[in-house]
Amino acid sequence: MKTIFLKIGPLFFLFIALLLGGCNMQNKFLYFPNDDRPTAPMLAAENLVLWQETGSDYRGLTAASEVLVPNGTIVLFHGNGGTAFDRGFYMEPLTRLGFRVILAEYPKYGGRPGKVGEKPFVADGLETTRLAYEQYGEPLYLLGESLGCGVATGVAKGTSAPIAGIILITPWDTLASVAKSLFPFLPVSMLLTDKYDNMENLKAFKGNISVVGAERDEILPIKHAHSLYAALPEGQKRMWLIKGAGHNDWPFHTDASLFREITDFVNVRKTPEVP
Repeated sequence: MKTIFLKIGPLFFLFIALLLGGCNMQNKFLYFPNDDRPTAPMLAAENLVLWQETGSDYRGLTAASEVLVPNGTIVLFHGNGGTAFDRGFYMEPLTRLGFRVILAEYPKYGGRPGKVGEKPFVADGLETTRLAYEQYGEPLYLLGESLGCGVATGVAKGTSAPIAGIILITPWDTLASVAKSLFPFLPVSMLLTDKYDNMENLKAFKGNISVVGAERDEILPIKHAHSLYAALPEGQKRMWLIKGAGHNDWPFHTDASLFREITDFVNVRKTPEVP
């Protein structure tokens, strides 16, 4: 018995340590919060303003100047690195296509208060979406990028606001599936406190879904995007594969035509491009 314990004991205590520290380990891999709140000069240089600013808090960024929005509003949830301000590159192609864009910011990112995690992120996203619908009405779309895909699908599942369509860029099927492929020898399902189950979250969604994968995605291997796509309902999905692109450099491997195609597929109005 003593010999068996000596062989199994260290592994047992390692497992317990991993289990107890699972949340911290998960958060270190998933979240990279920062206090870099965009300053007035930074915003002015990018023609952006804080959206839904209340006291010292705000909910995101949007265009400083009025734009024609015949196609509605897109609430965009960004990836886990950087902030909403770093996603200003979405503004020009999407506004040219006739969309108002809200670059939603997460708790603990961009100088916002709060906590990181699936529950606080989705709860915050639900409130942002509610306010966007209350202020702008229909049609309302969700766009998720990387980690933001998990937030967007969680919002789609939980919101009472009508969501006309969803765009997912570099998405995955479930967080457990991704973690298992990266750490095949760890009991990842027991260590993860966040689920981000995009397949489950989208089971009941009735609108169109655009899925965009990066062929050489080194962070979220493309097989997870294919797995998600296969699970989506037939007749309301379409997938684009960006050839030669990695997880972070995909914008350099495409052009405005991709934005037109992925928005056209979900767009319930399909009006001409704004000059």
